[in-house]
Amino acid sequence: GIENYSRHISGRAPGSPPYTLIDYFPKDFLLVIDESHVTIPQLRAMYNGDRSRKEALVEYGFRLPSAFDNRPLTFDEFCQKVNQVIYVSATPAEYEKSLSTKIVEQLIRPTGLVDPKITVKPVKGQIDDLLHEIEETTKKGYRTLVTTLTKRMAEDLTKYMDDMGVRVKYLHSDVDTLERLEIIRDLRLGKFDVLVGINLLREGLDLPEVALIAILDADKEGFLRSETSLIQTIGRAARNVEGRVILYADNITTAMENAINETNRRRKVQEEYNRIHNITPKSIQKAVHSVIEATKAAEDGEKYRKGKWIGAEAPDRDSIVRMIESLTRDMKKAARELEFEQAAVLRDQIEELRQLLNEI
Repeated sequence: GIENYSRHISGRAPGSPPYTLIDYFPKDFLLVIDESHVTIPQLRAMYNGDRSRKEALVEYGFRLPSAFDNRPLTFDEFCQKVNQVIYVSATPAEYEKSLSTKIVEQLIRPTGLVDPKITVKPVKGQIDDLLHEIEETTKKGYRTLVTTLTKRMAEDLTKYMDDMGVRVKYLHSDVDTLERLEIIRDLRLGKFDVLVGINLLREGLDLPEVALIAILDADKEGFLRSETSLIQTIGRAARNVEGRVILYADNITTAMENAINETNRRRKVQEEYNRIHNITPKSIQKAVHSVIEATKAAEDGEKYRKGKWIGAEAPDRDSIVRMIESLTRDMKKAARELEFEQAAVLRDQIEELRQLLNEI
């Protein structure tokens, strides 16, 4: 598209940084970077990722060399444009810590919930032990998350558990966003009891019904078993008053030791606060309706996905326009109520309807 050559349109010099939304902010704007331990590395990688993608296009003549200048900011360029920054993370990296003039810990939960108890168990016999722990958790009406290191192991474990009569599903990177929503909804509603995943059980997944998290091969050092990853995964069990975590490992790695010590430290802080203020911990109460509505929109969307209608004739233009207007109202309402996940699903449905409208 024409945007590839924005350098010429805006009169910029070759290699100069592009204009971004940040350029329209006042000089004293405040930037809040959520989940900074993930966001900062993503910001660092954006320029190189864009550059590597375009190199082949330019080399083989599909783009002019000036297309390189329609790009994300380099990390250094980004840093030059920001002034006041608040980094928000349960596991800040050294970069954020080194830049911070003040580090504020927000460990206290108003619900009184403490961080989960952590147990380390040997790898030998881990599957049999895990099945027993799942059975005990399910008897109490709670759910279990299991995180593995590889896709193959997750698939094999899911199949084995299914053969053993466990109601289990597998969440992996090939599952699209709508199906992910549906799987998470079904877990919360109790349609199955165990969710197996790899790196999909970390930031931003709040499941109050989950009382057990099992981390297999916790002593295999690497990104998925780093201190940050372990703390983030362990935190998924901090939404339930009976939350607990089992680490299956033969050795206590430095990452494990640090994650366990930090979790225990946070647990003690909350317990002391609860004692002083006479607070009885309560599990988070979180409605399931928002996810249900979002997946309902996805189910409705199957009727017109890619122009294929199920059990009905394709609609006329007026019907599609009315559907777009209705979904737009629902999307704006969801956004006002901060139900961004649902709003995003509705936005995608609107876009598909508009594409269908153009095809008629």
